[in-house]
Amino acid sequence: QVQLVESGGGLVQAGGSLRLSCAVSGISFSINTMGWYRQAPGKQRELVAGITSGRSTAYADAVKGRFTISRDNAKNTVYLQMNGLKPEDTAVYYCALQSLLSESPRYWGQGTQVTVSS
Repeated sequence: QVQLVESGGGLVQAGGSLRLSCAVSGISFSINTMGWYRQAPGKQRELVAGITSGRSTAYADAVKGRFTISRDNAKNTVYLQMNGLKPEDTAVYYCALQSLLSESPRYWGQGTQVTVSS
């Protein structure tokens, strides 16, 4: 079956960095768009960054210039490098596999907690 497994979350001070990873199995990774989403307490889940099969990227305005999404098709893994973290970045981060960024994801990971202290 299709599995998306995130790792790399944790507690970091404001201004620090974290790198999230999402390993995908059970589906052809390279032809799919991948997205990173986050959900903070009491808020809706939102798209943070996405990367297409052709490696085009898109970012939420709140993270532009601080976060970078990338993919390694040989490892079936997508990454989210997060620099300059702020307390408002605190959320559960999910990776997702989808056909297009404009469409709802077909598969989700279990999520990884990112907490940024001030």
